[in-house]
Amino acid sequence: MACLLETPIRMSVLSEVTASSRHYVDRLFDPDPQKVLQGVIDMKNAVIGNNKQKANLIVLGAVPRLLYLLQQETSSTELKTECAVVLGSLAMGTENNVKSLLDCHIIPALLQGLLSPDLKFIEACLRCLRTIFTSPVTPEELLYTDATVIPHLMALLSRSRYTQEYICQIFSHCCKGPDHQTILFNHGAVQNIAHLLTSLSYKVRMQALKCFSVLAFENPQVSMTLVNVLVDGELLPQIFVKMLQRDKPIEMQLTSAKCLTYMCRAGAIRTDDNCIVLKTLPCLVRMCSKERLLEERVEGAETLAYLIEPDVELQRIASITDHLIAMLADYFKYPSSVSAITDIKRLDHDLKHAHELRQAAFKLYASLGANDEDIRKKIIETENMMDRIVTGLSESSVKVRLAAVRCLHSLSRSVQQLRTSFQDHAVWKPLMKNMAFQAEQKIKADILRSLSTEQLFRLLSDSDLNVLMKTLGLLRNLLSTRPHIDKIMSTHGKQIMQAVTLILEGEHNIEVKEQTLCILANIADGTTAKDLIMTNDDILQKIKYYMGHSHVKLQLAAMFCISNLIWNEEEGSQERQDKLRDMGIVDILHKLSQSPDSNLCDKAKMALQQYLA
Repeated sequence: MACLLETPIRMSVLSEVTASSRHYVDRLFDPDPQKVLQGVIDMKNAVIGNNKQKANLIVLGAVPRLLYLLQQETSSTELKTECAVVLGSLAMGTENNVKSLLDCHIIPALLQGLLSPDLKFIEACLRCLRTIFTSPVTPEELLYTDATVIPHLMALLSRSRYTQEYICQIFSHCCKGPDHQTILFNHGAVQNIAHLLTSLSYKVRMQALKCFSVLAFENPQVSMTLVNVLVDGELLPQIFVKMLQRDKPIEMQLTSAKCLTYMCRAGAIRTDDNCIVLKTLPCLVRMCSKERLLEERVEGAETLAYLIEPDVELQRIASITDHLIAMLADYFKYPSSVSAITDIKRLDHDLKHAHELRQAAFKLYASLGANDEDIRKKIIETENMMDRIVTGLSESSVKVRLAAVRCLHSLSRSVQQLRTSFQDHAVWKPLMKNMAFQAEQKIKADILRSLSTEQLFRLLSDSDLNVLMKTLGLLRNLLSTRPHIDKIMSTHGKQIMQAVTLILEGEHNIEVKEQTLCILANIADGTTAKDLIMTNDDILQKIKYYMGHSHVKLQLAAMFCISNLIWNEEEGSQERQDKLRDMGIVDILHKLSQSPDSNLCDKAKMALQQYLA
């Protein structure tokens, strides 16, 4: 069978395995059902907490036999239940154990077992399914393959507190993305799980809460429904608020805060609602304190970053709550040599996961500084902040690199009014509505001083698309307003033009190339910087090529470059116009002025007017 080892085992290993474990498997084949039952019970006792024994029994083929006994109609309910318990214990071993169980098609066998009338057997099957589905090697889709499974699980929720705990845990682990949310929602998950929040069992309440957090995440339909659900005469958001009070376990506080955060971000709760401003936000800030465990600090900071990301008022409130900006600086110092951790296992775990703290801090700094100049100033003035970002950009973890570049991107923005030079340029207005924000000269200087050209190039050649897009966004922000553009291009011009060339020549998607052409358009708006484009025939040919591209976004971005180069009121415009005419740009503009795309057509006509003026 597929679940047996495919390669022969060395004899020395096999004899050791045989000596200690063979008799357990042999007893599963005894003709006497009573001896088989006793054999399964003895096997159960032998594998508890013994990973080596579990691996040996899997190698010797115990799993197919246990599954056979579990599915045999002639097996007693007690034998079937004990088989499910042993399988659950084997699943609690290593990830390889779970893979072996999956190879033997354990999930369909256990799901079939849920049709039994016997509650103890159902609970044993669910416990085993819970262990398998919570393993990272198990594909969530296996829960949704048979359309009858979800409604049957919903029906089993009322059977016992164990069925409630295990089923909610299965749902919360297997609900990944909108398709799964819709399936669970349509089968009555909200109505079936809501009353479990008042269960006498803490484990049931906790698993129900986790279910709601994954159901509500980025889902307006679920979130809008949750707002109006009543449980024992109380609205669900009020129940969540009670669950995030300080006297509740940390896990419960955090998960309740996530539920309210997700409902708020999905538009079901206003950002100025007291349950967000006075309850959820302060709870999440509390989770960032150094008294909390590493994973609590990570989850707290990441959830808070998500909550405040789009709302400037929440960003301001968070920035002055419990010295949050200074508190986050501790995320980079952990674990320190004088760390108070006495538990060696915990210290080992934290050392392996310390990068998650840095990632979370960068994300939260990025959200805090997204809109407010004063907050950005406070962040930048935090001890060693720029050094930390630069170090983050070089970390081995792609998630930390992305969070660091996202943070840098946020700090390079400003929501000040766009300066006159842009307002005078009507051609820029469509591009600028949702575009780069103008950062103060000092911040830009800090960023450029700290960010070496080598690092910038490494980020621009990063294989992760998110890192590349964020870096291009950062560059686009830095290259805004003429004095800044000219200053930056006078010191970094050669390298930036080289990077732009490489990206436009590379195999990149439309968004990457559009962002790169927009950077060129920014450079073209400089006073002296535009010469770097005009003296580079390779770049000019690329702009010409993209004007004739099949994708309108790229044509528009290339058009912005041309418009800035030929703008009449600027010194040297006549020479630039003549050179571009000789290249055939005017002919392309005439063609584009007939484009069915009204935006492209208008921009082409506007550019042609520069030649007539």
